[in-house]
Parts: sequence; C-alpha cells; structure tokens
Amino acid sequence: METLRLHHLAIQVHDLARAEAFYSDLLGLPVLKRWITGDGSPRATWLGLGGDGFLALERCESPGENDGWSDPLPGFYVLALEIPAGEREVWEAKLARAGHPKVRETAFTFYVRDPDGNRVGLSHHPWERP
Repeated sequence: METLRLHHLAIQVHDLARAEAFYSDLLGLPVLKRWITGDGSPRATWLGLGGDGFLALERCESPGENDGWSDPLPGFYVLALEIPAGEREVWEAKLARAGHPKVRETAFTFYVRDPDGNRVGLSHHPWERP
C-alpha cells in the first residue's frame, strides 16, 4: 500500500477576503480556484501549497474566539510553511509590518496568527540560521 500524502488542509474563516489576502498576498500562496454559492457570494478559496496539496479557506458565518496559544480541545493546532533559514528575519519583519507580529518562536520556527487567530508557523527546520 502506498504512503498517504497530504491532499489538502481546510480552515474555516470568518472573513474570506481578509484570509485570502493573508495567505495569498502576504504569504504568497497562489490562488488555484475561487468557489461561489448559488447566490453568487464567495464560499471558498483554494490556495496551492506546493506539490499537489492545497489549502482550502472555507467561509463560516461566525467569528471564533482564540486568544490563548494552546486550546484545551483537540483539533487544528498549526499550519507550518517552509522558508529558507536565511530569510527568517525578512519574513518576521514583513508579517509584523502587515499587523501579524511574531507571537512565539523556537530555534527553527516562528509563529504568527492569521486574521481568524489560527496559528501559522514559518519554519526552516532542520536548517540552522546562517
């Protein structure tokens, strides 16, 4: 039997346009497809993750509350995207200027919150900073 690969990851978001701007305009994930409802309103945006996988941003009706770092309930914890080790400071500054400052970090990864409060990590593991 073949090893399973990531097909897609889906995140429910309150403001689809704002979430798309964060993931596409700020992080650079390419828009693959935009889905609309029967009445013509936006329903979802699919963004490329590299390879065959994609990130699906699915619009939901109510905003969530997510102020702490760890949630006591199981579920989505972090979306980690790979960056070159030498570009860490550039990414940190770019995200901070856009209103998404670093909220946590390790030797290999730093974390920000997306517009809905989801954790997003930018990681250069296993490569050390230059």
